Amino acid sequence: MPTGLKSRITEDMKTAMRAGDKERLGTIRLILAAIKQVEVDTRTEMDDEKVLAVLDKMIKQRRESISQFENAAREDLAAKERAEVAVIQHYMPEPLTDDAIATLIDEAVRESGATALKDMGKVMNILRPLIQGRADMGAVSARVKQRLSA
Repeated sequence: MPTGLKSRITEDMKTAMRAGDKERLGTIRLILAAIKQVEVDTRTEMDDEKVLAVLDKMIKQRRESISQFENAAREDLAAKERAEVAVIQHYMPEPLTDDAIATLIDEAVRESGATALKDMGKVMNILRPLIQGRADMGAVSARVKQRLSA
């Protein structure tokens, strides 16, 4: 039984097909292929949280590509990657504000009883499901590290 997010992506693929929106359709097919690949590799049906992790990874890859294409003066390829990011971003939850992230970090530190940098894993394990796809994990990790170092 497909998850809500996966079903929505599949329905959007059908809509894009009917509308003849080739760019959107191509990106949605890439998303579904990435999800299917993980499902085949792990032999499991993905829930919304795992689908978000796949989408998050796809966005991160494209942002790295955009940076490389811009450095190589290939604006045509960078524009294509930006268009794909926009389509993938459509399925991501609303991004968290800096204040909301700070509050979640404070709650996770309190809940885990973390007092030093060695407790960072505990804090991140609490935060990961709450912020997956809603904030850059690397930036949040840096903020947690800063908070625990203080």
